[in-house]
Amino acid sequence: MQTLLEEFYKTDLVIEKFRYRKLYIDEESYQLSGITQSGKTKLVKNYLLSLKKSSYLYINCADVRIELDAFNDALPNYCLQNKINTLVLDNFDPIFKFANVSQLILISQQPYHYDFLKSIKLYPLDYEEFLAFEHKYDSTALKHFFQLGGFAHMSKVTPDERHNYIQKSLDLALEPQEFEILKYAAKVIAQKVSPFSIYERLKLNMKVSKDKLYKSYDALVQKGYLHELAKLEHPKATKKLYLCDISLKSALSIAKNFGRLFENMIFLELLKNGVVCFYDEAVEFYIPTNDEVILTIPFAQESALFKKIESIEAFLFTYQIKKVTVITMNKEGTINHPLSEIIMIPFDIWALGD
Repeated sequence: MQTLLEEFYKTDLVIEKFRYRKLYIDEESYQLSGITQSGKTKLVKNYLLSLKKSSYLYINCADVRIELDAFNDALPNYCLQNKINTLVLDNFDPIFKFANVSQLILISQQPYHYDFLKSIKLYPLDYEEFLAFEHKYDSTALKHFFQLGGFAHMSKVTPDERHNYIQKSLDLALEPQEFEILKYAAKVIAQKVSPFSIYERLKLNMKVSKDKLYKSYDALVQKGYLHELAKLEHPKATKKLYLCDISLKSALSIAKNFGRLFENMIFLELLKNGVVCFYDEAVEFYIPTNDEVILTIPFAQESALFKKIESIEAFLFTYQIKKVTVITMNKEGTINHPLSEIIMIPFDIWALGD
């Protein structure tokens, strides 16, 4: 393993032009987690390139040449002999041991909890980050976001290869059963879906154990490929299900429903900004800390909107909602209502707001 460690140590890191994210790495030790293609490795490599070459050691734990026991035995002494200050273990798994260094950075899909590490969860690009990556600020930007989603590398993939690129990336990153669950989830986004209902559906076409499927489902949630939204004041009720990125919808399913895709996109913006919210009947998102309800109506017509507001008036009164934000594709305005302030706002303006 000494020879392989020496190769890792001497290899020059190379990244394409780096564009800064909202998250960054400094001299602290980190556990960096997130789904495949979310930019974890590139973020860390950019940080390493700011350090003295001899001071760090970057290791991809997925390298098939690594013999685990020999590697675990050799790594501490190697770091000590070469005065390694910063050790990075990419594609980390707890079966790997790490050395005693000044700065340790672990990169993985699933978060592992070490008290001495600062935890960072990296998501695909939000809309503001997408604009910075694409340098698109005109009227076509939102349409382009719908086409590409939040995977930063997608702008470099030709349109005819995009779906295949996502499929291959997910197939490599996930266990076979996880991939099957994700494919089904792409058909039912923004709906109330339980692991049991997924099991009932998948067992019709494949041999599957309920316990193993539940574990695979939980793994997808832990890694961040699937996100759940709880019902207000009913934590045991069936949760609504959302994908980690809107690009997965068309890459994994031919089912079309723009309204649900739009809702998924809004959920991800809330998630990436750390907003705690819940759903309720006829209410897509309720944000208790803001006394606010968010409704997702991409192509809002005033008649339909009045009907929607009428259906949730009891909710507005019960929870003393001060503001109802109706997110649309391009329509904006205000509506008079005795209980709450109601505004219609286009997604791109809302997503870039404070």
